[in-house]
Amino acid sequence: MQLLGKIPVTAVIFSLNEAANIAECIYSLNEFESIVVVDSGSSDGTLGICHELGVRVVPFTWNGHYPKKRQWTLENVKFSTTWIFFVDADERCTPKLSQEITKLVNSDENDFAAAKIKLDYYFCDKQLRFGHTMWKTVLLDPVRARYPLVDDLSAKGMGELEGHYQPQISGRTIRLKSKLVHRDKDSLDSWVERHIRYANWEAYLISKPELRNEVLKHKTLGGRFLKFNRFQGLLYFLYAYVIRLGFLDGRAGFNFAFGKSCYYWLISALAREGRTSK
Repeated sequence: MQLLGKIPVTAVIFSLNEAANIAECIYSLNEFESIVVVDSGSSDGTLGICHELGVRVVPFTWNGHYPKKRQWTLENVKFSTTWIFFVDADERCTPKLSQEITKLVNSDENDFAAAKIKLDYYFCDKQLRFGHTMWKTVLLDPVRARYPLVDDLSAKGMGELEGHYQPQISGRTIRLKSKLVHRDKDSLDSWVERHIRYANWEAYLISKPELRNEVLKHKTLGGRFLKFNRFQGLLYFLYAYVIRLGFLDGRAGFNFAFGKSCYYWLISALAREGRTSK
């Protein structure tokens, strides 16, 4: 989709069976100069929607090795713009965020290599206005960005799913004021299934101290603190639900904070199980 006179940025959407999300995501990016969908073999109508909307689709088939999808995209997809904007199909770019990105990349003082954007997160279709704040480094100069190569291919259940780490940036990373909407339409059981896979990955890292320390380099200070603490589930709940006022989001705030605390408990339990089974 070529949109002349728009934001001089290529928006890259990552998808796998995202028919419920892909159209809204594409429409939210209609101010960008070009849109590319990197698709991992969708079979649910996602590709038909992309073709109908005139969006360029780049097929991705994971070969069981690194690079995974994001780094593969940096290495294999040719961009017509200096800047790229990585989004998942369940994310939406607001007009306010589009305006901020436009001003940023058109400025004569854009001496940065990447930008972090805060997520406006929805859980079970309820907006979370409080609680834990999540950031993603997604506006990138592709020449100065690289995703870490992590020796985690033996981790149970991950497959092409990428671990929770941010790209390595050669240069300054800034933070934007506007938010990127994350509104996953998947069911709660899908969220749980995905986090079980991530928990197995995290437990695998605990069993490999050198590998764990390498991944921790790419996490925030708070993320590092949690990963080194045996009470991480309880600490996360107290932080997100009490200190960060997650209780003001009602039932959804409790369910999210409790669900994430259970996720951290599961990591510890799986790691202990792995140690005792050896």
